[in-house]
Amino acid sequence: MSTRFKPKFNIKKGDSVVVITGDDKDLSKPRKVLEIILEKGRVLVEGVNIVTKHTKPSAQNTKGGIEKVEAPIAISNVMLWDAKSKGPSKITRTRVNGKLVRTAKKSGEVIK
Repeated sequence: MSTRFKPKFNIKKGDSVVVITGDDKDLSKPRKVLEIILEKGRVLVEGVNIVTKHTKPSAQNTKGGIEKVEAPIAISNVMLWDAKSKGPSKITRTRVNGKLVRTAKKSGEVIK
C-alpha cells in the first residue's frame, strides 16, 4: 500500500460480508468483519482463513499449546452483503441530507 494517501474502503468493522475468492469462498453465507487493517489493505473476518498458532506458556496462558485463530485476508477478496437482495453487492457513496452514506448498487438500500 502506498503511504502517501490514506486508502478509503467501503467496508467497516461490524459489516456483513461474503468471501468472493479463495479457500473460504461462499457467496451465500454472510460473515462479520472483526477488524480492518488499513495499512496493509487487509480484513479479519470471523470463521475465515483459520490458521494454527503455537503458543508458549506465559503468565496469562500457563498451558500454552496449539490454538486455531483467524488470519487476515485481502480486502479485495470480500464484498459487502446486501440483505435486501440476499447477495453480494457493490457500494456507491451518495450524499443524503449533507451526509455521505453507503448505498448498495443492487437494491439501492442504504447500508448502516
